[in-house]
This record gives sequence, structure tokens and C-alpha cells, in this order.
Amino acid sequence: MTRKQIILGAYFPGVNHDTVWSDPASGSHIDFASFAHWARTAERGKLDLLFLAEGLRLRDRGGAIFDQDVVGRPDTFTVLASLAAITSHIGLAGTINSTYNEPYELARKFATLDLLSGGRAAWNVVTSSDADTGENFRRGGFLGHHQRYSRARETLELVRRLWDSWGSDAVVADKDAARFLRDGDVGDFAFSGEQFDVSGRFTTPRSPQGHPVILQAGESPSGRDFAAAHSDAIFSRYQKFDEAKAFYDDVKSRVAKAGRNPDEVKILPSAAVVLGDTLDEARDRHAEIHHRQVDPQTAIVLAEMVWNRDLSRVDPDGPVPDLDPTPDAPKWIRGRAPLTQDAHATAAAWRELGREKNLSLREVVKHVFDRAVFVGTPESVADEIDRYVRDGATDGFIVGSHVSPSGLDEFVDRVVPRLVDRGVFRSEYAGATLRDNLGLAPPARFGEPRRHDSSVAS
Repeated sequence: MTRKQIILGAYFPGVNHDTVWSDPASGSHIDFASFAHWARTAERGKLDLLFLAEGLRLRDRGGAIFDQDVVGRPDTFTVLASLAAITSHIGLAGTINSTYNEPYELARKFATLDLLSGGRAAWNVVTSSDADTGENFRRGGFLGHHQRYSRARETLELVRRLWDSWGSDAVVADKDAARFLRDGDVGDFAFSGEQFDVSGRFTTPRSPQGHPVILQAGESPSGRDFAAAHSDAIFSRYQKFDEAKAFYDDVKSRVAKAGRNPDEVKILPSAAVVLGDTLDEARDRHAEIHHRQVDPQTAIVLAEMVWNRDLSRVDPDGPVPDLDPTPDAPKWIRGRAPLTQDAHATAAAWRELGREKNLSLREVVKHVFDRAVFVGTPESVADEIDRYVRDGATDGFIVGSHVSPSGLDEFVDRVVPRLVDRGVFRSEYAGATLRDNLGLAPPARFGEPRRHDSSVAS
């Protein structure tokens, strides 16, 4: 009996509380050599895709930039395009914001990445409510929750229309007949909606996948509905088995309600892996790594994201403070999505956790922000990854490490071979495109000759 195949990707985490960027084993988070090592390792392991997040603003604390969070991230498109040139099979997924980018440019860039990579591009569509990030853009942070998703829906619809504006047979490149295009009727489009009213001609020929793979990472009910209706895969933060299973079941039911086959949308939580030759060794390594991930200053900064006030005078090795959060005050941490919708409830929960388990503030923060899902021997980690997929909690994982870029090596060399031995992961790439390797059907118009629509503006 054929076992369900696991999807595996790798993310490059940048500088934040998930990493130990000051570890002697850590390389640059900026130099191309780091991205190249990471990509080549992932492809050596026959992973499905690389995943890059997006950073559009430096985060500051009380008006000053701080080192405990992202402090600079190269442009996602440029990095992925560079990696396309040194890899041959692995997918290239990038988070690009639909709030601050225009559909025409998004369509052109992703179609180009798909062309240059031979059909390996994927777009993680996100929205942003962050007015502080909006300061870097002409439109500013003016969009409310409903408007953001309205813009995202229209952006995606318009981008897909642009990708469909060239037929698969539009380029004939007949040198003998001196004829490059099948006809002059290519790339024309018109769109009128609440957010966009544009028409013209799209410049980029149809790419190998027709439509690059669409990823989404919605958390709210609106976000989940948007992802269920429009995405090919969902990047999830739900990692523990029970919460991952609940998210999986909820989103798959929303996919069905949207009139799609639930198998059309893959659910992919992020995951961190800590290995050891024995379970005790793995647990000791995890404890040491997590202790360094959440140092005293990082614990204070993460607590300030809940309290929204200066906690620099609070002892991180003392109890969770009895100070009240001030969620309505001007933001103390700027440029980061809020950690909670109810600061008072979250602060109360942290205090209760501290009292119940006799934990200091730093220990509570470590408990809350522990992202290591799989801690064990290579054999036990392979068992757990297989169990999550076999028992319907996920379709796979996007794997990260506390050390970049070499942290992925251990996973590829010690865990992936055990998944291959179980028959739940490939030993060679089977498909030519990312869609092929993910088992995704081609988009509706993929491969079809373009039909002229008289209602479309010329």
C-alpha cells in the first residue's frame, strides 16, 4: 500500500528569538553564501521548497532599534531569483505583501521568477495592518481589517487574470517565418473593482506553472476563509499535535465549503527540530538552545510586546510583573504584529502560569515561545513527523533551525533518510515543477489556448 507522501520545506528565520545569531556556528544572515548553503542543503535532501519571509520595516523599542529582533533582511525576490540560478529542482517561495504592492508588479515578478526557475515559484500572500510599516509606503497604514482582505482578494484575482492574459501557445518564435507571436492579441486585460480600476497589456509570457503556487498564512476566520478559497498551501503556526489537528480539520472543512476538494490545499506548519544520539542528549541540547534563544533581554522585550510598556526595570528572573498592560497607549514595540488581541487576559494567564509552576518571567516566556516541536533521536523525530501526517494533523512541515544556514544540514543528513526508508518521502524529484512535486493540479486555464474575449479592453 502506497503511503501518503510528506511535504517538506525549509525556512530561513533571520534574526529573532527563534535563532541564536550570536552562536559561533551561525553565519551571516545577509551574505548570499548563507542563502546558497541553505538552498543547496535543502535540495540535496530533495525537500519541496524554500521559504523566505518578508521584512518591510526595522522594528524599534521605545524609539530605538534593538538587536533581539529582525535587523535587516535582503529583498525576497532578489534572493529567490539568485537561488534559482544555483538550484534545479527545489521550489522558491516568498512572502510578499498584498497591502503595499500593486498587482501588475506582483504578477510580472512572480511570472518572471517562474520562467527563470523553470516552474518553481510560489507566492505567500499576506496582508498587513501594521501602520508603522505603512509609514515606509505612500499609502501608509490606512487599511482596516475588511479592506485588507478586500484588497488581497482583488489583488489575487487581478494577478491571476494577468497570468491568464497570455495563452500557452502565444509565443511561436518561428525564425523561418519571422514570426515571434502567434498573433498580436496577447496580454490585454481590464479590471474594475473596489480597489483597482486598471487596463492595459501584460508584458510577461505564460510561465511553466501557468500560475505560480499560492501560499497563505491566515489566522483569523476571514484569513482562513480566504486561504481555503484561494490558496494551494497554507503556512501554519499550529505545531502541537492537538492544535495542528484542530487547525487542519477546520481549514479542510472550509476548503470543502468553498467548493474545492480538500486535497487541493496542503497544510504546512512551521517546525523546529533538535536532535541527539539519545533522547536525554536531545532534551539537554534543546534546554541549552532555548536558554540562549530567550536570554534575559529577549524575555523582557517579548513581555513588553504584551504589556506595551517599558519593562526594563523588571527583573527577568523574578515573578511575572503585577503591572497592568497599557494596550491603548502609543506602541512601545513598533513594526511587529501584535502578540495578543487581549493584553490583560494574556498578562493574567502568564501570571497564573508563573504562580502555578513557580516560574520566573523569563521561564514563562520560554514556555510560551518554545517552538521546538520535535526533540529526540533521528529515528524518533522521523516517527513523529510520519505520525502527524499519517493521522491527519498536517500534510508536512516547513523546517527551521536556531542556527543559520548550517542548522538544516543535520535534519537533511539524519532525519530525511529515515523518512525515505519508511517510504513516506521521495529519494529523487519526480516532477519538473513545484506543482508537480506537491501533487497540485494545474490551474484551470493552464495549457489551454487563449480564447479571445470581446469584453476585454484592448
